Amino acid sequence: MTEIFFDDIGSFPLPNGSSKSVLSEAAFNRDNDPLLFPVLDQILELKMKAGVQIPNYSQVRDMNEQFLRPMKDDTCCSGPFDLKEECAGTVEMLAMDLYCRKIKEETGEKPLVRMCVTGPTELYLKEFGGALYTDIYQLFAKDVNLFVRNAMKSMKNCQIAIVSIDEPSIGINPELALPADEIIAAFNEAGKDAAKNGADVEIHIHSPLYYDLACRSETINVIGMESAATPSYADMIDKKVLLDYDTYVRAGITRTDIFSMAGVLNEKYGGNVWNKPEIMKEIVTVMETPETAEKRLEKLYGVFGDRIKYAGPDCGLGSWPSQELAANLLKNTGIAIASFNKKNK
Repeated sequence: MTEIFFDDIGSFPLPNGSSKSVLSEAAFNRDNDPLLFPVLDQILELKMKAGVQIPNYSQVRDMNEQFLRPMKDDTCCSGPFDLKEECAGTVEMLAMDLYCRKIKEETGEKPLVRMCVTGPTELYLKEFGGALYTDIYQLFAKDVNLFVRNAMKSMKNCQIAIVSIDEPSIGINPELALPADEIIAAFNEAGKDAAKNGADVEIHIHSPLYYDLACRSETINVIGMESAATPSYADMIDKKVLLDYDTYVRAGITRTDIFSMAGVLNEKYGGNVWNKPEIMKEIVTVMETPETAEKRLEKLYGVFGDRIKYAGPDCGLGSWPSQELAANLLKNTGIAIASFNKKNK
């Protein structure tokens, strides 16, 4: 059995006193790096201490606005949505590279990291809904690839092992009217430089209904499954299709749907427990334990075998009520993956 690697999706609760809106503006305005970088470093350190082997950069911005804002800036574009390469920067990746420099100096090795970009379909739906402008849609794909290209060029101290194209609306949004061949072409373009530079290209989707479109692309080779909260999603993916297209899966083995889990505790204790950490901790001590996560991974491995390349929480943790609770979920996830790998050497 090949080792299954532990990665995370990206978002994480902010430290007390931090404001997402303030940090978001700091990310767009590089003069504010002294405000932004310590928060990004603190979150990344929490992830790595929790055992995440391939951490995603810490998302502190709206996933659409992060990419659409420069794409709609006339000073950054040669034409409508035709982004200039010099404007396709990701300050979070720069912060990550500076953090990695310390680790590289200590160990002599570049840490593996994960980069996520909002996919062209998600960005297009945000701007145009069900309208059909395939030329603009393909421009979005080209722009997304520019962000990846620049990160690949600029990272000196980290190795980008995974680039995730985040497309949560595919399979869920009824407005999606783009033809299949256009979606596949956009995937090819958006993942082009990541694949060329040897990174795995993952699609992060909330429903695997159209996972075969990603399999048929030339660049995507990993399908993300939110299979902890919705185990039936695994039934929608055919291992034979994965083998035919040499595609892998990323298995979600711990739930991140915090509001649903808090709802269970609300019913159990007869009131709102959101601001009661002594009760909310049951999410990681009773509900999402390492044993539960490992059992999920074992079951999924029985279906997909060595087609599972990565595992981690279903989605991001940005909506969780505290950093402590989120970090403990990551720790439980890491314990489960390490135990599974040890038992199945």
